[in-house]
Amino acid sequence: LTPLTGLQIVKQHRILMHNSNLSNQYVAIHYMQPIQDLLHQRTPSVPVTRLLTGINLLVFIAMFLNGAGLWHSSSTSIQLSWGANFGPATQDGEWWRLATALFLHFGIIHLTLNLWALWDGGQLAERMYGHTRFVIIYFASGLAGNLLSLVSHGNTAVSGGASGAIFGVYGALLVFVWLERKQLDPQEFRWMFWGVIIFSLASIIFGFVITGIDNAAHIGGLITGMLGGIILAKPLNRHQPPSLPIRLAATALFLLTIGILVRHIPAPTWRWSEEMLAREQIGQFLAENMTISHTWQGIVNDSKQGAISFDELAGRIDSAIGDRYEKNFETLSRLSHNPALPSAATLEALRHYAEQQRDNSRALADHLRDNPPAFGHHLPDMTVVPPVPANRMLNQPEP
Repeated sequence: LTPLTGLQIVKQHRILMHNSNLSNQYVAIHYMQPIQDLLHQRTPSVPVTRLLTGINLLVFIAMFLNGAGLWHSSSTSIQLSWGANFGPATQDGEWWRLATALFLHFGIIHLTLNLWALWDGGQLAERMYGHTRFVIIYFASGLAGNLLSLVSHGNTAVSGGASGAIFGVYGALLVFVWLERKQLDPQEFRWMFWGVIIFSLASIIFGFVITGIDNAAHIGGLITGMLGGIILAKPLNRHQPPSLPIRLAATALFLLTIGILVRHIPAPTWRWSEEMLAREQIGQFLAENMTISHTWQGIVNDSKQGAISFDELAGRIDSAIGDRYEKNFETLSRLSHNPALPSAATLEALRHYAEQQRDNSRALADHLRDNPPAFGHHLPDMTVVPPVPANRMLNQPEP
């Protein structure tokens, strides 16, 4: 647009608004400025966008230093331990994962694309809605997107990333541009409105074509952002606030949708806490089994030297071998028997192993007491008692 001189402004006022007061005349001319300038005048800085971008980057660096992959994480263990969204864990009392997952990414490409979109759209949206409303839209969209992801994927996917919240930012941006369409230059409106629509649709289509993209979070975030844009609308012209009934309807629709999603969260087939306890006990059993094996070697060596009686030998086998396997068998038996646990097969194999080694060692001790001359001063071959390394049985697939 060609800048207006002082004389031209006066003429424009007289022609267009001769019956209006001075403030209304200023608003009319004010709207002739590009929207970028108007928004920058209203909200000069964007600290929230900068902060969110910085936090996402710092979290990624910290995860990388702790073993996460740089280009793409073939393992999800780091993300899970840092708070990724995963049905068995989230529904096991760790609902905070719906929020922490917003700051976790699965590789530098994932991070770069999200931060580019956040930086590009976040600055506009923060200036459109103000700092506080922008924060509400961002986190409400991210949480709602992760909730829809939980409903859609249940126990089958580990998810994370800021994309659900970012789609919410673009949804709110789309609503703002549409509500302010009469105040914008037609060409500027078309460029922004259709640009956001094409970006959003293209991203969602790619999500259906490319595996590993959490489209549920994208769609949930986009819809929430659009509703948030209506509820928290902050028009350029303060004298034209959005309709209260429309805002109330959008609020009711949002709350109803969240309620429906919560009611339809699929029940987890296994619990994260039970799996973590199982893995802890498996690790402890493997360490204990190595100790028992060393103890057994000591008993074998003592028997070869003939330095102890058969009764003493049997007593050592009972206390140092049989009793310890009995204790481990009882500990493993108290763990969950849910066959859906990722460690279920390992647990069952180790239970059987501990039970068998307990029975073998006790049978050997009883035989030493009842028929000592049959052995002379040597114990039978080691295969009678637990020389088999139990870690061969350990096969714990990641969720």
